Amino acid sequence: METDKLTKTTLISGALAAIAASACCLGPLVLVSLGVGGAWIANLTLLEPFRPVFIGLALLCMALAYRKIYQAPAAEACSPGSACALPQTNTRYRLLFWGVSALVLIALAYPYLVTFFY
Repeated sequence: METDKLTKTTLISGALAAIAASACCLGPLVLVSLGVGGAWIANLTLLEPFRPVFIGLALLCMALAYRKIYQAPAAEACSPGSACALPQTNTRYRLLFWGVSALVLIALAYPYLVTFFY
């Protein structure tokens, strides 16, 4: 059960770190597209110096999640009645991992790709 919690925690942490890494660029665009404006939006660029830290944190969390998911014991090796004893659990975690990985990749690449749209 503790492995399941650690896997979920690393997946969520990686996604949050990726969002934080792109907050300086993605945040103002989302707010402007929602109709929120004002000079205070420029203050969101204060997160830009921390972007490399957030990127490193996101990649570290995703690497830990990958390691936990793909080095998990086989369903036959788990004690009966535990969550890892169900083969569907590992399949769901793997699907969730790749979905979050795609979102992390989009969030990390967004500041570089947005220049093509302006």
